[in-house]
Amino acid sequence: MMALLPTQIMESVSRLGLVSALLVIFIIHRIYRAYQAHREYQSDTLFGRQHGCLPPPRLINEKPLGIDRLHQIWEANSDSRLMELFLWHFRRWGNTLDQVFLGTQAFNTIDPLNLQAVLSTKFDDWGFGPRRNITYPLFGDGIFTQEGLAWKHSRELLRPQFTYRQYQDLDILQEPVEDLLSCISNAKDSIVDLQTLFFRFTLDTTTAFLFGESVRSLQAGVKAAEFEESFNIAQSTVAMRFRLGDLYWLIGGRKFRRSCEAVHKFTEEILEKGMSSQNDSGKRDNRYVFLDAISKEYPDRKALRHQMMNILLAGRDTTACLLSWTFYLLVRHPNVMDRLRSEITSMLGDKESVTRADLKQVEYLTNVLKETLRLFPSVSVNQRCAIRTTILPMGGGPDRKSPVLIRRGQSLAYSVYSLHRRADLYGEDAEDFRPERWGEDLGLYRDETTKTWGYLPFNGGPRICLGMDFAMTEAAYAVVRILQRFPIIKLPADEVVKKTGKERQTITLVLSVGDGCRVCFK
Repeated sequence: MMALLPTQIMESVSRLGLVSALLVIFIIHRIYRAYQAHREYQSDTLFGRQHGCLPPPRLINEKPLGIDRLHQIWEANSDSRLMELFLWHFRRWGNTLDQVFLGTQAFNTIDPLNLQAVLSTKFDDWGFGPRRNITYPLFGDGIFTQEGLAWKHSRELLRPQFTYRQYQDLDILQEPVEDLLSCISNAKDSIVDLQTLFFRFTLDTTTAFLFGESVRSLQAGVKAAEFEESFNIAQSTVAMRFRLGDLYWLIGGRKFRRSCEAVHKFTEEILEKGMSSQNDSGKRDNRYVFLDAISKEYPDRKALRHQMMNILLAGRDTTACLLSWTFYLLVRHPNVMDRLRSEITSMLGDKESVTRADLKQVEYLTNVLKETLRLFPSVSVNQRCAIRTTILPMGGGPDRKSPVLIRRGQSLAYSVYSLHRRADLYGEDAEDFRPERWGEDLGLYRDETTKTWGYLPFNGGPRICLGMDFAMTEAAYAVVRILQRFPIIKLPADEVVKKTGKERQTITLVLSVGDGCRVCFK
């Protein structure tokens, strides 16, 4: 063997010294991080003791690391019964609980006082955690994925655009509703899946409101159908990523990316068409168009597309689900439909050119929609992550009335679906569809906190849904026009009626009817 030259020896020693130095630095860094974490843990524990915090009930794992919990959730989701599983957990363990999965502690609550803290009074203590990364491939950088100053800026710009004055005469809904009624008429005397039609209807109304012109997907538009398929694939994948939390990156792939790209392409095409019409002053007829109102605030085309896409996707799905569940329930409760039809006839007659003010006069219609949203809120479960150590005011200790310590980085999920089924808030028949309950003395009204935070179909606090009035107006108008046009609407003879809450439910980013909304029209 050749002897090493002195320079080679020196280089080897230098490399060894560098590696050793880096290893020492790494070890010191890890020790320091562990020390910091220990100090933070001790500080948080002391903070919790000072505020009288006690742990809430815990879901018991039967297998190491809570693997059985993951299997349970996956199985319930496959059976379209995930919300039923969550409800069972709360009824067995209490309104606030925690669980450990893969060594990570997470919390769940359906307590109005806790929801007030998370969504309002301690709003700044909570963020989205991995939500932005989970949803970014589909939603981009828009109001539903933004936080902090970016979100505040978006909300300040978008809030004025949803004032009811922009749509109170309902002209913007006329064409999509006529297309919807035409589709139903063409299928008269046969079974119609209203849910499929409602998703296209709300795509048409939302594009008309946002871009000034409907894509008219109810007229069998091929591009709209491709968008629908791509979006369904993309949002189903996003929903699965949500369920994995910090491990969201395990789910994605080429099909997901291509679906997101197709959604972006569709949005860009209608955005381009809307911008072209904006430049042609003769096409708008002095109508309000959302795009015209905000485009000057977004000189960057990508930022504009992301905002428009956020609102388009939210506007399409949430109202479509509300309408689908409304008719799903009405055909199973003909007495409710008869009363609703009677009140519509009494208040509005058969006039088609009703306004938002006209719809507000039909109180029972409002109660029907509120009851539908109580039982089947479009966004049935939501989540937050603590960005600093904070406290839930209720749920700890043997009596479950003590505060609960939430450490920085821990997540909390809240099930609006389960909250809306609490018997102490809505009566012993809370599982039943009964719009009349909204005129009764419910436990919901026992105090202002419960009244405000015990019913959250549109979320609450600073992030309350900007488009809730538009959604309720749109749904009410569609219900009125359908009941005016068709004197007989009933359940198909072969349809099996299941107890409310036992039906199949599809949960993506929204809660839809698992087997569709099958209806017969005469």
